Amino acid sequence: MKKKKLLTLGLVLIMILSIFGGCGSKEPAADKEKAATESKGSIILATTTSTQDSGLLDYILPDFTKTTGYEVKVVAVGSGEAMTMGENGDADVLLVHSPDAEREFVAAGNSPARYDVMYNDFVILGPKDDPAGIKAAAPNNAQAAFKKIYDEKVTFVSRADESGTDKKEQSIWEKLGLTPSGDWYIESGKGMGDVITMTNEKLGYTLADRATWLNMAKGTDLQIVTEGDKDLNNQYGVMVVDPSKNDKINAKGALAFQNWILSADTQKLIGTYGMDKYGISLFIPNASK
Repeated sequence: MKKKKLLTLGLVLIMILSIFGGCGSKEPAADKEKAATESKGSIILATTTSTQDSGLLDYILPDFTKTTGYEVKVVAVGSGEAMTMGENGDADVLLVHSPDAEREFVAAGNSPARYDVMYNDFVILGPKDDPAGIKAAAPNNAQAAFKKIYDEKVTFVSRADESGTDKKEQSIWEKLGLTPSGDWYIESGKGMGDVITMTNEKLGYTLADRATWLNMAKGTDLQIVTEGDKDLNNQYGVMVVDPSKNDKINAKGALAFQNWILSADTQKLIGTYGMDKYGISLFIPNASK
């Protein structure tokens, strides 16, 4: 009887130890999440320099990785170059701001569709002493501002890189029937952040997206001289690249990114960017479904 009791007690102890041992061997939830994240691999996002220079990507992409398990390799170039990457099958998904060119991209069979994601606006920047008198003469008229810059031949720094900003600038010159050229007109071939820095060094004028400007304004000798013109609207769109281009394209990851950036939670996240620092949202979410 005594042996039977000891045997029973021993079995109970073994069961208890196995239960606790099993609990101790279970992988923590955080480790499971990390393992899932690592197992998904990565996607290549080709995007305009403004989404990076404004700080937006650093703000929102950690949520994408946490939510979906995909890491993001960002290639920040002009919108035109980003779409060229898509055409060549060198990117999985695009986030750009040249709507007309984006629609052409889709029509050419490079993507099944484009969707609105968010918008802000462009502003014309100039020196604080405003030698061309743009702020007084054309505070909310982009064409009038460009005409005055052209007539005065004051320094203007152009992106000149087929970016969405460059396309917007060129559309304004075209509406005026003017072709800028000469020493005063500097074709930089640079991204938005570099162009603002160059404009500040030369104390000239330039066209910039508001988000990048606000992120870089402190410490410059520039100011906004023209803003609020409906001609300066700046719409961003997302497009997945046609996966049939090659077997390198991560179609599942690209679709995950598109669905994520159009989702209500991410749209809300985008809308909060800049509120704490500037009191306004740097990008206004307006996802199309």
